[in-house]
Amino acid sequence: MNTKILIIGACGQIGTELTHKLRTIYGTENVIASDIRKMNTDVVNSGPFEVVNALDFNQIEHLVEVHQITDVYLMAALLSATAEKNPAFAWDLNMNSLFHVLNLAKAKKIKKIFWPSSIAVFGPTTPKENTPQYTIMEPSTVYGISKQAGERWCEYYHHIFGVDVRSIRYPGLISWSSPPGGGTTDYAVDIYYKALSQGTYECFLSSETKMPMMYMDDAIQATIDIMKADADQIKIRSSYNLAAMSFTPTEIAAEIKKSIPDFEITYKPDFRQQIADSWPASIDDSSARKDWGWKHKFDLTSMTQDMLLHLSKQ
Repeated sequence: MNTKILIIGACGQIGTELTHKLRTIYGTENVIASDIRKMNTDVVNSGPFEVVNALDFNQIEHLVEVHQITDVYLMAALLSATAEKNPAFAWDLNMNSLFHVLNLAKAKKIKKIFWPSSIAVFGPTTPKENTPQYTIMEPSTVYGISKQAGERWCEYYHHIFGVDVRSIRYPGLISWSSPPGGGTTDYAVDIYYKALSQGTYECFLSSETKMPMMYMDDAIQATIDIMKADADQIKIRSSYNLAAMSFTPTEIAAEIKKSIPDFEITYKPDFRQQIADSWPASIDDSSARKDWGWKHKFDLTSMTQDMLLHLSKQ
């Protein structure tokens, strides 16, 4: 049977790039992009697109049946900083959209699910450095609470109903092709834009706040790799730790200065500082590397060069 993919939340920061990549691999007609509204973007204009509300089970079920979908990538979510402003809606969206696709898989209407988790599942009591795959998880944000609950449900549906659901805990993601989406790690995207357009950046985190980060190219590759892996390689059905690099605002600014010597950064921490302080500084992802062969390509230097190259062209 042909792989037919539905991406829910295709117009978001990850969904945009994931859609393009999956279309190059599986063919444009086999990758159905969907989101809550039709925007004038590449994703909408470059292949099949459907308007869908991730909270509406019947809409999702209809799309799955009409397009004979085998794999669903559920990318719709309210991210950390945005979720704190609207906790009830964040919980509703992040949890019920997941139940909808898990239940479709339980009913054998789809074969495979990708659902992203996040380093937000960890909290202030989690070991900060080299955070283990299995550790204390007491998230202190709405986003983190919903992702932690989601991990438990994914594992439950796999063990009880045999649902093939796969997940990775994304660190902060950095991309040149789509603007930030309301996350606490967004500073590491915005800083490149401001460095090129204004030569200065006011950071909403303190200078030594170290967080795990990843270039979007690596995150997309990991997402595709875990979905391509044989089912018996996926030993963890909650979510895999994933890592590439960890750095502070001071370190990213120093890297930018190599290309833009006059660049200046100032610091004015806001409510996102508290969120960042509750997250790990670095991640142990040895399980993902061992089980399904995860490898990252980009470090801070190569990512900075690539970001500045692409953004200066824009």
